[in-house]
Amino acid sequence: MDTSKPTMELIEKSVFPDYTYIRNDISHLTTGMPMFHTLLTGIAMGDGRTQSAFKRASVSPEVGMKALEELCGSGMIRLAPSRKVFIGWDEHSSVADKLYFSSPFFRFWFTFVSPLFKGIRDGDYKEVRERFANRESEFLQLPFVQLSQELLKMEFAEDPLVECDSYWDDETEIDIYAKTASGKIIAGACKYTNTKVKKSELVKLQEKCAKANIEADIFVLFSKEGYTSELKGLKGEGLKLFSLKNFKKLVA
Repeated sequence: MDTSKPTMELIEKSVFPDYTYIRNDISHLTTGMPMFHTLLTGIAMGDGRTQSAFKRASVSPEVGMKALEELCGSGMIRLAPSRKVFIGWDEHSSVADKLYFSSPFFRFWFTFVSPLFKGIRDGDYKEVRERFANRESEFLQLPFVQLSQELLKMEFAEDPLVECDSYWDDETEIDIYAKTASGKIIAGACKYTNTKVKKSELVKLQEKCAKANIEADIFVLFSKEGYTSELKGLKGEGLKLFSLKNFKKLVA
């Protein structure tokens, strides 16, 4: 695949011509139930929290949790509880739980394809082009966070990470929360935007950690467009900055 070409062009060439075949494969996993598709679209287009997905899909928590149990069983999605113990489907509080697709393609499908299937089926891509243009940066934020976590694991090879994920509770969300073998706590923020990251982003991250009672030893920032000179001047043992050029390690 020629990744130098616009993403939408690649989608129209490689995905849409096989729409019918892909739809049939995905429907096999979801049993074709419309409510499942509506719920999966709610997950894909929201913040991943269970309650947000239920609201977008207009289903009750009771019905939603039963559906999620089946979808998790199919392997399409996984449930990641907040930093609380997951007891069971009926016993735990779902307020801060999050849902992740097992494949990035599933998330793409239920954001841009499944909700707009009529136009795609008929060869009219206008609506999906508009949605992709409006939501591309937002959509790519999650994989950018996930790739940043993978890069962080490589960067701390000498003091391996024993834990690396996102942190969230009912009030706060932090892109990266990690712990090294030696016990150091790492907190990070990832910015997939077209502007340089300023010192204010570091301050926001520090405030989030304080709110969540996280005492971070190291702060890490990942930016698509780099950093201001002021922020670069703060770089040191307690603050590490990563830009797109660092991600070449993942490709290699």
